[in-house]
Amino acid sequence: MAGWSRPPASPPPVDLLGEDEEIVAGRHPVEEAFIAHRKAVRLLVVPQRRQALEKLVLHATNLRIPIVEVEGGTLTSLAGFDGHQGIALVTDRRQYAGLDDLLARAIEREEAPFVIVLDSLEDPQNFGSLLRTAEACGVQGVVYPTHRQAPLSAAAIKASAGAVEHLLLVPVDDLADALTDLHVRGLRIIGSDADAPLTARQADLRGPVAIVVGSEGQGLGPAVRRRCDTVVRIPMRGHVSSLNASVAGSILLYEASSQRAGDRSLVTPAPVEPASEPAAPEPAAEPAAEIAPAPRAAEPGPRRRRTARVAAAEPPAHAADELLPGGPGVDTGDPAVDGGARSVDPEGSQSAPPGGGRSRA
Repeated sequence: MAGWSRPPASPPPVDLLGEDEEIVAGRHPVEEAFIAHRKAVRLLVVPQRRQALEKLVLHATNLRIPIVEVEGGTLTSLAGFDGHQGIALVTDRRQYAGLDDLLARAIEREEAPFVIVLDSLEDPQNFGSLLRTAEACGVQGVVYPTHRQAPLSAAAIKASAGAVEHLLLVPVDDLADALTDLHVRGLRIIGSDADAPLTARQADLRGPVAIVVGSEGQGLGPAVRRRCDTVVRIPMRGHVSSLNASVAGSILLYEASSQRAGDRSLVTPAPVEPASEPAAPEPAAEPAAEIAPAPRAAEPGPRRRRTARVAAAEPPAHAADELLPGGPGVDTGDPAVDGGARSVDPEGSQSAPPGGGRSRA
């Protein structure tokens, strides 16, 4: 009898990730992809983690998205990193935007354009972290070069915690030319430089701006530096002379966001001043007309004289709304006049006074 031998391990299925598809790995990125209504092809789940991820699995089932169980090593190979948390969503390839799309989104939100520009970041973690901060600060989109830049990999998407699903991503071939285009469209280009005369707090970061963050080692490239309208620095009081790129960019973004939140006049058009409310409502003329006909010739003399005395005693400076029912009326001392006046409900309908008093002609 031939001895038993362990069957060779089968290679991962080739149909888990197609050429025109991309993978979003990690719990939060998958959640945000669902929220952003990304077109999902299949959900990949590690069986050992399925119970902890049951909410996402159930959501995918309700959307009739195929659920495929894969081993952890297979998912690591597909995602390119091991921080996938046992779940990944395969989607159609991401659609990218252009500079015009950034301005269109700013108009849609009724905001001044607020853009972050990344000058050749090398670390996917920094890339993703800055995307996360940018979305939290209200940035409409991100401009970055297609070359010499960390790719928007599954690791970068994971570091963004899904914020990438809510930002416009604008990859460009020539970053310096893109900054020139933004400047022509009315945006001020704000870069960072350790030797800048102004701090970020001292600079005006309101209105249409593009915040430029340099790479981890070189900072701003010479061509990009020349396109900046203003450069600012972050004060350093310790022994360390520099900050991580994502930390420095986050400080600049939050400073700009704070300044912009305090001056809405630069963000939205000046509101139209509402028409001032009249001192007395328009319907005031109608109740006044109801009271004025009281001294008619057909009525008894005493009643006519009393009405005349009230009119004479009324100070001319009284506002018209004092004649409205329910307002500060004048006490004539005559129940037939004071107690028998008709009441007007809030809808404008008139009703007889309590006790069945007669209405006047």
